[in-house]
Amino acid sequence: MKVETFIKRPVLSTVISILIVLIGIISLITLPVEQYPNIAPPQVVVSATYTGASASTVQKSVIVPIEEAINGVENMDYMTSTATNSGSASITVYFKQGTDPDMAAVNVQNRVATAQGLLPAEVTKIGVTTFKRQNSMLEIFALYSPDNTYDATFISNYMKINLQTQVARIPGVGEAYTLGNDYAMRIWLNPEVMAQYNLVPSDITAVLGEQNIEASTGALGENSENIFQYNLNYTGRLEDVEQFENMVITSTEGGEVLRLKDVAEIELGAVSYQIASEVNGHPGSQCIVFQTAGSNATEVVNNINAFLDEQKENLPKGLEVEVLQNVNDFLYASISEVIKTLIEAIILVTLVVYFFLQDYKATLIPTISLVVSLVGTFIAISLAGFSINLLTLFALILAIGVVVDDAIVVVEAVQTKLEEGYQSSYLATRDAMNDVTNAIITCSLVFMAVFVPVCFTGGTAGIFYTQFGITLAVAVGISAINALTLSPALCAILMKPANAEEAKKKSFSNRIRIAYNVAFSTTLDKYLKGVMFFLHRKWLVWSSIAISLVALVVLMKTTKTGLVPNEDVGTIFVNVNAVPGSTLHETKKILDELEDPIKNSPEVQSYSKAVGYSLIGGQSTSFGTYIVKLKPWDEREGNEHSQSALVARLNAQFSQYTDAQVMVFAPGMIPGYGTGNSIDLHLQDRTGGDMNTFYAQTMKYLGALNARPEIQVAYTTFSMNYPQYKVDVDAAQCKRAGISPSTVLTELGTYCGGSYVSNINKYSKVYRVMLQADPKYRLDETALSNIYVRNSNGEMAPVSQFVKLERVLGAQVLNRFNLFPSIPTSIMTADGYSSGQAIKAIEEVSKEMLPTGYTYELSGISREEASGSGAGLGIVLTLCVVFIYLLLSALYESYWVPFAVILSVPFGLAGSFLFAKVMGLENNIYLQTGMIMLIGLLAKTAILLTEFATARRHRGMSLSLAAYSAAKVRLRPILMTAFTMIFGMLPMMFSTGVGANGNSSLGTGVVGGMIIGTLALLFIVPALFIAFEYIQEKFKPLDFSKHEDLLEQ
Repeated sequence: MKVETFIKRPVLSTVISILIVLIGIISLITLPVEQYPNIAPPQVVVSATYTGASASTVQKSVIVPIEEAINGVENMDYMTSTATNSGSASITVYFKQGTDPDMAAVNVQNRVATAQGLLPAEVTKIGVTTFKRQNSMLEIFALYSPDNTYDATFISNYMKINLQTQVARIPGVGEAYTLGNDYAMRIWLNPEVMAQYNLVPSDITAVLGEQNIEASTGALGENSENIFQYNLNYTGRLEDVEQFENMVITSTEGGEVLRLKDVAEIELGAVSYQIASEVNGHPGSQCIVFQTAGSNATEVVNNINAFLDEQKENLPKGLEVEVLQNVNDFLYASISEVIKTLIEAIILVTLVVYFFLQDYKATLIPTISLVVSLVGTFIAISLAGFSINLLTLFALILAIGVVVDDAIVVVEAVQTKLEEGYQSSYLATRDAMNDVTNAIITCSLVFMAVFVPVCFTGGTAGIFYTQFGITLAVAVGISAINALTLSPALCAILMKPANAEEAKKKSFSNRIRIAYNVAFSTTLDKYLKGVMFFLHRKWLVWSSIAISLVALVVLMKTTKTGLVPNEDVGTIFVNVNAVPGSTLHETKKILDELEDPIKNSPEVQSYSKAVGYSLIGGQSTSFGTYIVKLKPWDEREGNEHSQSALVARLNAQFSQYTDAQVMVFAPGMIPGYGTGNSIDLHLQDRTGGDMNTFYAQTMKYLGALNARPEIQVAYTTFSMNYPQYKVDVDAAQCKRAGISPSTVLTELGTYCGGSYVSNINKYSKVYRVMLQADPKYRLDETALSNIYVRNSNGEMAPVSQFVKLERVLGAQVLNRFNLFPSIPTSIMTADGYSSGQAIKAIEEVSKEMLPTGYTYELSGISREEASGSGAGLGIVLTLCVVFIYLLLSALYESYWVPFAVILSVPFGLAGSFLFAKVMGLENNIYLQTGMIMLIGLLAKTAILLTEFATARRHRGMSLSLAAYSAAKVRLRPILMTAFTMIFGMLPMMFSTGVGANGNSSLGTGVVGGMIIGTLALLFIVPALFIAFEYIQEKFKPLDFSKHEDLLEQ
């Protein structure tokens, strides 16, 4: 179907566009909304508990067997593990991007099953759980008592019973983890009384096994002629404290009964006493919600918040829910800013078009084309399975300056025909389309070809490039369809020949038009003189190209790098490490001292603290965390109230604090890649050496890192300075007493560490029965003299006879990375430096400081950045240029002429880097996507010159005249293209508020590239065309006999 058909049939043209808009609106309504596409790799977590065991015991007996079974599971990337002195074991397996998370979980579960036989019975009794999740905190919400009506244990259990369980069932939730303690029936033994009655903890365990049971007792009257049948129902497990108190331990013939309350205190307490939480200074509990791989974060958070809103009405009086952090706050705020920028860009672009065309009807045509293209793009976004996210929205903003270009070319060509004297809009449009149709198709294909190689780029950057590129390419494709259908039809209807009488009127619009024409004529004259200057000085052209290539390479290597810029997300975290070995009480005192500076900060809206838990280090009584929610962005205007300013201010205040190591940091930018925005580094010891030596080497290494200017602080929560006792059992003494060492250790472990011995049913849940000595009987090493075991003669002997304690220093938490012992560290980048520069500094320090057998690995987003995102940029840009070259070669049937287009591209790329460097920005994913688009746009713009010049040359013009004529005719559409893109990007370049850093990176790169790239191609391309067309004709001379209809020029 010819273009002329659409000019003759305007209804058909409008119907096509209306259908595109309608289907686009339907697609827009159904599209999910999220911050970033799903780029984080799937993770599978394996967790287990060995009650009372030390970190070393947990690692050796639980983690090592499971890790060895899991290692090498299909598509595994890397694996980390953590063992704590509280007896918990956690293994996280990270898989490659694109792995099916469900299959990953199944494969890991199957591997774990093979290791079950190697685990201690205590571990298998509690159970080993395997579940999939991402290391992405979707939301943190808290339940607290503002009037202190309820204590933290009640609140924690209310949270788990009524909120956590239902949140965990919401689709897309991988894990809902409450920072608090479950109820447990606590049996606090009195060791001295136990010894008086010749009892040991295993006797109590046996009693519980006999009396706290569920049993089937059958029925009476079954299979008989009785009228009724009676089921026999045993009361089953005990439920309340009184029932446990009255459990019978022994009973004599004389009727004397020894009950459990005679040797122990019983209470409904907590399963653990290693975490304490407060919210806004009141008792409370926090719930951290993690995401499953492949789920839509925004939808999941909306469902969680809807559920919480429903539950607020049902909460007991004196309880309130507070949302401390969720990804939607920043998402909606940033998308709102992007949409605002989108509207501003559309207005600016429309004004620029009107300025050049000086006709509101002519301006209306590109504006309509712009709307059709943008709305129609949502169809492709939906079909491709993408979402409305920051990348696709940024692509639409960039598309504003690109898609309007095709319509501008059509309108400008028609207007030129009308100015030349055409009296028929139809004929002017038909002839104009004959001139520009090939250029529109060529330009659009070239622009779309830029994004072919990026769709095959792997890793996180590849997903960014793909969604950005396909969105932009589709918008350009729809724009080209519009330019060949709707735009010509509208031109034939709306655009009219110039009215001489109207032009003579001294109206305001005519004065503007006259002033514009005079200014443009002056600019054109000067421009043509500049073109002739370069045409006569070819050496200057080649020198400029050489300089641009050198500048591009230098700027690419010297511009600081990063994956995504840090933004103000409205939440900060405060991590506290007290003196190793501090009790929960001492750590809480430290956190209380830090509360005032946080609470009194004008930016803070609410906060919560968790004593005994760290978002970085995990669980330990010497750890603590504040989760701080900031006020909305519009209430914190000004840089002095930004998230980064608050983080810097609090870090400066807390740096003077000597009783603990305090670090304030912001959450990570990309969901699924870790908790904070620091670089996560794991030092590894592959020598199998001593942990003390490893720790000493680590501290030297961190000291060297802290000396580098790129590093603000490098630190680790790991420490070998936790006070501990080494337990040594005298096996010979045990044998003489007729008792095994394992029995001594079992009884000691129950008294001091606690033992999970039975279950109770309460509040429709199953809770544990925990057996342990009362805290006052296990305060220090002298307690061993009051803890007894029973020898073979039935006599009681103190444990101190069989066990010796030695004071030592050790670790609270032990970690492994890919089967090797590791020490996790966090590295904060210094102000003025990028994460890429910090990673480079890490590489340099590692080469100098780490001896043979020691190495390091990165995890999270830092691993992705270091894996080649920056280095891969050069390859991606090169492939984009190669694809354009091959396509142009096919279109021009020449391997030489495309160089006239290709060699203009380095100017624009160098301009992007130059502007970014001047503005202090980093080479991140936003700048890179803008440059990829820039390659296509500059090539597309240069084609406007080469296409016209080639057509004139083939019709018999001299090379110089063809190039000169192309420069003269194509100046206005090229300037319109450049100015529409530049003015469309200015709101992004100078954006403030939410998401400003990303917006600025993208806008600055595009504006800088368009300014320098357009200036260069306007003067360089005509000269390059002459050079390469001359070479082409040496190989394949032109046959001018086919163009005898050439008009004399």
